[in-house]
Amino acid sequence: MQFIFADHVLDTERRELRRGTQLIAVEPQVLDVLVHLVQNRDRVVSNDDLIASVWGGRAVSDANLTSRIYAARKALGDDGQHQTLIRTIARKGHRFVGAVRVQPAAGNHVAPAIGLPSADPKEELRPTLPLPDRPAIAVLAFVNMSGDPDQEYFSDGISEDIITALSKLRWFFVIARNSSFVYKGTAVNIQKIGEELGVGYVMEGSVRRDGDRVRITAQLNDVATGSHVWAERYDRGLRDVFAVQDEITEAITASIEPQLYAAEHFRSKRRTPDSMDAWALVMRALSHFWRLTREDYIAAQELLEKAIAIDPDYGQALGVLATSHAFCAYNGWADMATAVRIAEGAAMAAIRADSEDPWAHLALACVHILLRRYDDSLAAFELALSLNPNFALAQSVYGLALAFSGRWEDAGAATARALRLSPRDPFSAIYNGIAAYAQFVGRNYAETMRLARASIRLRSDHVGGYRMLCAGAAMAGHADIATSALDALRRAQPNFSLAWIAANMPFKHDADRDHYLEAFRRAGLD
Repeated sequence: MQFIFADHVLDTERRELRRGTQLIAVEPQVLDVLVHLVQNRDRVVSNDDLIASVWGGRAVSDANLTSRIYAARKALGDDGQHQTLIRTIARKGHRFVGAVRVQPAAGNHVAPAIGLPSADPKEELRPTLPLPDRPAIAVLAFVNMSGDPDQEYFSDGISEDIITALSKLRWFFVIARNSSFVYKGTAVNIQKIGEELGVGYVMEGSVRRDGDRVRITAQLNDVATGSHVWAERYDRGLRDVFAVQDEITEAITASIEPQLYAAEHFRSKRRTPDSMDAWALVMRALSHFWRLTREDYIAAQELLEKAIAIDPDYGQALGVLATSHAFCAYNGWADMATAVRIAEGAAMAAIRADSEDPWAHLALACVHILLRRYDDSLAAFELALSLNPNFALAQSVYGLALAFSGRWEDAGAATARALRLSPRDPFSAIYNGIAAYAQFVGRNYAETMRLARASIRLRSDHVGGYRMLCAGAAMAGHADIATSALDALRRAQPNFSLAWIAANMPFKHDADRDHYLEAFRRAGLD
């Protein structure tokens, strides 16, 4: 196995460490320490663990162990002051914190390190994401084995509910649905997915629905070894489907952190709807919601209203409905006053129905910011994120609320968290657009334009991307770019005008509103 990081290649089969094409001399015991740290980079490795692995449990002095860590750092060009690759955690141990790419050893061929030319000059190595400081999991879309394409929403819904349940466990880092679902319909390569999403575990499964019976199979894979950590099959009546999801989630918890499972037995607090028909309607609506177009939001709202007619206390249905109306208002797809009134009513109903549902608090937070209730908005976002710390959409829109409040640096940090939680999200265009606005508030126009272009590359119809490219270019003095972006913006949002901005954009500070208006005046908006 080859571990590629910074400008190094660590080959465990040949027991070699290279920097570029240079072979680095490393003592065998020091190499063993380095290999163990890299292989266990998803956690802090205690001194006892290192002694057991490298010295076979023999008595080792602290000085001896410290000298081996020092030698490993020196071989990598690291040091105890900067700790760029090997970090010492006081009273706990050591952790390898560099971004790592893993690939099988290929005979005598030494793979190039990230940042160096690959063997095939046409092939660009995708840099991998560093593993977070807690167990990281991606749940892939479960495969629909029913033979009926119309049942696709059902298997998707099972996967999404497991993601939601896992996200409530604070010791897990769970990749958001939109990034893990990118791999739907493709051949599963566990190591590739693990590298691209920055996770140590990947869960996959299938759903076969036959009449009023359902069979769910699931397995949890260790990315580093490619082996199964856990696998199970469930045969149930449909009325038991929510209990099945709880069982799967609990089993994953037990597999990864048994001591935490014993200390804090997981029980999902999410309310299940009284009717499977209502649940199915919400799953269908969510497939439209993630597409973020005016037409899809109209379709989603119709489905959600049907679900609520069946189950008036369905908190998630009310929360998604409210959020969709708030998004329509912000994107200029609906009259602001009308859409916000509907969104506020649905959001309050969602909280009354299920005060533990993150969607309900996300929806209310969006309403608050559009009504310029800044403190209430930030508090509602923070509550949504306390209920589901891995809610990438809430992280990103929290960033927008922070930017409208003038806290542009905090806004940039929030959008960065959203992109880390869901690095291959179809909503990444929106996240980049919000990040661009944060930089605009900070008067960083070059960065505004860069992020706006990233947004537009991802979604050529995204209103926010064109708004920020136009504004950033105008303030930076790039009149031709601003003019072109304004033309595209007018096509995406025909009612966009200086009057619309003044009436509908919820700036907390007059200076930020005047700054935004000035940018569009320079671009030629009237």
